[in-house]
Amino acid sequence: MGAMTDQTGGEPLVLGIETSCDETGVALVRGDTLLFDAVASSMDEHARYGGIIPEVASRAHLEAMVPTIRRALGEADVDLSEVDAIAVTAGPGLVGPLTIGASAAKALSIGLGKPLYGVNHVIGHAAVNQLVDGPFTGRSMALVVSGGHSSLLLVDDIATDVTELGSTLDDAAGEAFDKVGRLLGLPYPGGPHIDRLAREGDPEAIRFPRGLTARKDQEKHAYDFSFSGLKTAVARWVESCQDAGREVPVADVAASFAAAVVDVLTAKTIAACRAHDVDTLVIGGGFSANSQLRDMAAERCAEAGIDLRIPPIRYCTDNGAMIAALGSAVVRAGVAPSDLDIGVDSSMPLTAITV
Repeated sequence: MGAMTDQTGGEPLVLGIETSCDETGVALVRGDTLLFDAVASSMDEHARYGGIIPEVASRAHLEAMVPTIRRALGEADVDLSEVDAIAVTAGPGLVGPLTIGASAAKALSIGLGKPLYGVNHVIGHAAVNQLVDGPFTGRSMALVVSGGHSSLLLVDDIATDVTELGSTLDDAAGEAFDKVGRLLGLPYPGGPHIDRLAREGDPEAIRFPRGLTARKDQEKHAYDFSFSGLKTAVARWVESCQDAGREVPVADVAASFAAAVVDVLTAKTIAACRAHDVDTLVIGGGFSANSQLRDMAAERCAEAGIDLRIPPIRYCTDNGAMIAALGSAVVRAGVAPSDLDIGVDSSMPLTAITV
């Protein structure tokens, strides 16, 4: 299939829909230009449960879908008939929420007679950077870190050639932050609260373990991550402190824990960049909003001569712009559209950019 152009001969106009978790995201992208990104979140409805409830999220997506699409079209001053292609998250994510988004995208595809592209949510977190810093030039590395994912990707072409070098073997970085936040009695989600507390504490106060960094792990898991053991180490340290009748230095615990996570993330990523002769690093995903990760990545990339690209925080959390951006890339690359009977895949592998 050849590369698509829009109805006027210019760059195609792509509508992107994201519903992998609790955000209903709808965006319109033309080429690498974002026209508008609309997001409706159901986060507040999940806070009392201390985590995402798929049924609650699915119902919220149902209620928010049509208003969010209308808001995106209205703010972008675009008529639905002008859209050239529909991109939607096919996975990974929660099955219920993914199904709502896919159903809406299929309905639009059929109603408009426009091609449908089911795309990979994780790769979308890397693709969104093109809307901020422009197209990737040559080989790049992408570190995608969020509540559900910690993945290291070698990107030769964001639309057609992405290789997963490593991933988390257990908890993702954001997931570990939420669990430690709960352990420390912080509100859900724990990530932003730990980040805030960490800025007040001493990151060297407690030496927590760095998972999969021992020499014996390097051959098999050089670029993989593991944060479950770190989470357990924090829990044991806090318990021993409480058992001894001492007050838990929450800020120091938060700072030391965060330092352990970002140390491993950045060290392994820089090592991967050097091993694969990459001089551009993109960091995306909800956890890339973490200030310690941003600071340490900036410091280590500067030392290694690597160009660091991290989008503004509003593009780090789940949003429609990331899906529209990846959709735009695959449309322009001439990738074949998805069939209308595509399913959703809660554990969609990173070997699949589209389905």
